[in-house]
Amino acid sequence: MQARMNNPAALLPEAVKGINLLYKAAHSAGLAKSTLELVHLRASQINGCSACVDSGARSMRASGETDERLFAVAAWRETDYFTDAERAALELAEAATRLADRPDPVPDHIWEAAAKHFSESELAALVLWIATTNFFNRINATTRQPAGQN
Repeated sequence: MQARMNNPAALLPEAVKGINLLYKAAHSAGLAKSTLELVHLRASQINGCSACVDSGARSMRASGETDERLFAVAAWRETDYFTDAERAALELAEAATRLADRPDPVPDHIWEAAAKHFSESELAALVLWIATTNFFNRINATTRQPAGQN
């Protein structure tokens, strides 16, 4: 696939500053990096962002993630590879990514499941990271950023 243009964030240096602040904020709340990586990969799979799926999987592998868990992210409900907290985060990521799929995009039961496992600041980081991932996915899909180029 040929990119339509260079990544817009790279072309607008002021944007990079804001993106870096979002990244830092989401990663500073004490939430496990593996949880952030899981929701990033799952949202990117849903959105069909090949660049983020590729970079996310590579990052997870570099962080020591097992192949079993890495290969099962898309089918997380059907495996026993994920903790209850990770399952709640993955379900929240799916709901927040697929906002138009139901009248109540993030039903109370999904939010409450996540709230059982994460503190308020961790939930804030999780929501921020899911939104940031969707932001990246939309930029990359719109400009056709190819996998392996990040």
